[in-house]
Amino acid sequence: MRLLLTGAMLPALLAQSANEWPTFNHDLAGTRYSPLTQINTRNVARLTRAWSYRLRKDPASEVAHRVGGFSEVTPIVVSGVMYLPVEESVVALEPETGKEIWRYDSNNRLLSKRGVAYWPGDKDTPPRILATAGSKLIALNAKTGRLVPGFGNEGVVEMTVPYNSAATVYKNLLLVGANVQEAPATGPQGNSRAYDARTGAKVWEFHSVPQPGETGHETWEGDSWKNRSGANNWGFSMTVDQERGIAYMTFGSPSSDYFGGDRKGANLFANSVVAVDAATGKYKWHFQVVHHDLWDMDLPPAPGLIDVTISGKKVPILAQTGKIGMMFFLDRVTGKPVFGVEERAVPKSDVPGEESWPTQPFPLKPPPLVRNSFKPEDIVTAEDTTAEHARACRDLAEKSGGLYNAGPFTPYLYHVPGTQPKSTVLFPGAIGGTDWGGTASDPKLGYVFVNTHDEASIGWIEKMPEGAPTFFDRRSVIGALPRFWDKHVDADGRQLGESSWLCQKPPWGRLAAVNANTGDIAWQVTLGVTDELPEGKRNTGRLSQGGPIVTAGGLVFIAATTDHRFRAFDSRTGKLLWETRLEYSAHATPMTYQGKDGKQYVALIAAGGDILDNPNMNRNEALVVFALPALAEPQLPLHR
Repeated sequence: MRLLLTGAMLPALLAQSANEWPTFNHDLAGTRYSPLTQINTRNVARLTRAWSYRLRKDPASEVAHRVGGFSEVTPIVVSGVMYLPVEESVVALEPETGKEIWRYDSNNRLLSKRGVAYWPGDKDTPPRILATAGSKLIALNAKTGRLVPGFGNEGVVEMTVPYNSAATVYKNLLLVGANVQEAPATGPQGNSRAYDARTGAKVWEFHSVPQPGETGHETWEGDSWKNRSGANNWGFSMTVDQERGIAYMTFGSPSSDYFGGDRKGANLFANSVVAVDAATGKYKWHFQVVHHDLWDMDLPPAPGLIDVTISGKKVPILAQTGKIGMMFFLDRVTGKPVFGVEERAVPKSDVPGEESWPTQPFPLKPPPLVRNSFKPEDIVTAEDTTAEHARACRDLAEKSGGLYNAGPFTPYLYHVPGTQPKSTVLFPGAIGGTDWGGTASDPKLGYVFVNTHDEASIGWIEKMPEGAPTFFDRRSVIGALPRFWDKHVDADGRQLGESSWLCQKPPWGRLAAVNANTGDIAWQVTLGVTDELPEGKRNTGRLSQGGPIVTAGGLVFIAATTDHRFRAFDSRTGKLLWETRLEYSAHATPMTYQGKDGKQYVALIAAGGDILDNPNMNRNEALVVFALPALAEPQLPLHR
């Protein structure tokens, strides 16, 4: 294996990375932490728009931002150039102005709308930009945007299984996950793989469902492991402990999502964080967050790596979140819980043939970051929002046959044919909790930041007709998106607000900081407003997708919410220091970098939509970039 970096090259590259944003999460540890301080707690209130870049070439185009309808991209900036996918293209921009340097047109509607990756090359190979388009892994010359002939077949590798996110680049390896079906139960496997960054040859493959003789195979009863789909690392990246050469991947639910009678057992490595040797893919350890998943409680985000001090000793740990809305701190060398985990009894499923797991793991610290139970008195009232909204929510509960909840991990009730269905209301629901947005970590404070929302799913399980993809599946009175919300439309079906209103008492969304040294919640604030409500009721919090970043300037930047806002908070206290209204919600994670002009910029994609917002009828999705209007004061060190 060739040495990619000489001793002389390394300090310059590290300094460059500090000023730029070279990967989706800024670094392989997944910290999303920038050491830049030009924008800080003293001056962030003066932040203004510097430039923007419209994402649609053709305003009438139907193809833009096709992941859930809209873009979830975090751009990267490396070696003085910004790179991102736009519609069916990859573009390179001047990060100070937005001027286009080159554009590669893939003519592939499956081009990832989540990001691209950068490989720095070596003495024989120029730097490359890596993009995914369905099952294709594409290598472009970072300087010209042209396909690289020596990579796969004229610049394209056929991965067989699609992956809709950016590769994670570790040395000369490209680490990728998989996007596979949620039903039926059998089909393409959700294995993770590594490819050679120079040639595109596959180097290793990790079985997400263990094969005979592999660790975890015994957690699948009988032949239920065979051709089992799901259990895939579909999140936006992996993380890597570079010092130890350990890669961490997270897996979602096994297929099918809501019935496990044909897959009895704990079902490893579904719903687990797994550590492997990054160079070989060899298994090291795992920690399963949900046993025998019946709720679609995926583990989408990669863990954030951080070193903390516990009882005077430095400990390398990771922070893992998922849809269940709990945060697990694990020793990243051994996988052992840092502050303790307790297996607690949970309610039993009544679905015929189902054998739900009797216990589930709960961290002793921190406490759950979202609500995970429901009582009738938790339903929203007119005093919380409006009489119309409260009435709609009560009507939804009545139409659902009543709402059943027996605490965390309540299974969906079985609908006996010929009887009136009764709905389970499940907190958190199928989008969390916390979803793919993940965490940001401040290594100086020792804080881990995460945005959450209290979204619930409602419904029941019923037997499917012969020939259906699965034997039993979830159904509800409100169709394909069985969420506990008021869609907030008038008699003609026109949306009255910017997005749906949830049916439980606020807050509906929050931003939290957890002290990783102690496991305690340092602060937690409401995140998002409902503009249509009367003054005094607007601070409800909102649903959110996308995550936060944190800077050495003492700031947490986050958009994510359905209220069209971009905000900055004091990382120590949670105090809101700045916010601006966007033309459209930004369900993406921001980033920050220093341009060649010496200015610090903060950028994000405002393209909204997906399952949380209305369609963007104005088609005005854009990359929006902010900076200070002028350096009006000396940049003194921050004493934080």
